[in-house]
Amino acid sequence: MNILVLGSGGREHTFAYKLAQSKRCKNLFVAPGNAGTAAIATNIDISVTNFETIKNCVVDNNIEMVVVGPEDPLVQGIADYFAETSELKNVKLIGPSKRGALLEGSKQRAKEFMMQHKIPTAAYESFTVQSLEAGKAFLEQLNPPYVLKADGLAAGKGVLILNNLNEAKQELENMLSHNKFGEASSKVVIEEFLDGIELSVFVLTDGKNYKILPTAKDYKRIGEGDTGLNTGGMGAISPVPFADEVLMQKIEDRIVKPTIDGLAKENIDYKGFVFIGLIKVNNEPYVIEYNVRMGDPETEVVLPRIKTDLADLFEATFNQNLNDISIEIDTKAAATVMLVSGGYPEGYEKGKEITGLKNVKDSIVFHAGTKMEDDKILTNGGRVIAITSLDEDYKKALKKSYQNIEKLSFDRMNYRSDIGFDL
Repeated sequence: MNILVLGSGGREHTFAYKLAQSKRCKNLFVAPGNAGTAAIATNIDISVTNFETIKNCVVDNNIEMVVVGPEDPLVQGIADYFAETSELKNVKLIGPSKRGALLEGSKQRAKEFMMQHKIPTAAYESFTVQSLEAGKAFLEQLNPPYVLKADGLAAGKGVLILNNLNEAKQELENMLSHNKFGEASSKVVIEEFLDGIELSVFVLTDGKNYKILPTAKDYKRIGEGDTGLNTGGMGAISPVPFADEVLMQKIEDRIVKPTIDGLAKENIDYKGFVFIGLIKVNNEPYVIEYNVRMGDPETEVVLPRIKTDLADLFEATFNQNLNDISIEIDTKAAATVMLVSGGYPEGYEKGKEITGLKNVKDSIVFHAGTKMEDDKILTNGGRVIAITSLDEDYKKALKKSYQNIEKLSFDRMNYRSDIGFDL
């Protein structure tokens, strides 16, 4: 069948990499894609939120399956658009409905869902500009650090963790009164801080049945030792060494099952990924947040470990018979390190030539922010390249990735040399 992947980052290159290996895949398209996807698929320069243009692309190219990478089109209702459009309703779209996508599109909705279905999470309250003073009073009742979350989508940057009460009050005002994160922070969720170690669990669900995918841990801060500003992610490892059978059983029983059951009870059409951001506090799991798509850079370590044909898995998801298919996971560990532009996550330059890509051995190069110009591969974003390696444990996999990074170069290239340091 002809398959279209929507998106342009490392996550989408990884989807394309796996789908290109599928015996079911005839022609592969990525929109808009990057220099990496161009080597294995046909890039089509269209926006992921222009549903009309996507419809024309699907019809013109006889596309039978669409895999949605980023959150924006899901939150804007692309699944509903396909279901309600006669030419598209039989296309196998992988991604939840608009109601399902609210689990990521609204922090308040996610917290209400967790409370409703008795899923363990931090205590919280939400506030608007009208209740700003009540928000400041609520902060006074909490112990530091203080956690402020923009309710809407803020490209992974809408969460602030602050140790100083006055600073927290000032940032709450900046978010609500001065639109620090634009429309996303017109409502702010304040929640208690949970002290522990984080991990991510990824679930593929057809709305009734589910498969738990490999665990992963990503590293969000720009600086060594988890310091500095939050980024979209500087690296990841899979599996998570401390996610033993006991913890995973708790996660499945207390979090995964109630989440999927909750979607079914609320009659939410959900055929896609649930990314559950978790924190382990004294060996007990709590949900920090839901995302309604795969994470980036976690996709770059999770998908390479899945041996089952991805197109088969997606078809079973769409047809709601996911329980009829078994999923085979590689026992090897995977580690990815992200190469980013100098200055990222603040101001950075694009258009820098990347050299050495052909010298990489025993690792997989996943492109994130790249483009092809005059037979040269240039930087085209903050996060540029993810180097993923597999080996018998994550330390050996990381060593392999770092050895290959030394062969690569672009102006002001930056990366963290301590991924996995806390494990």
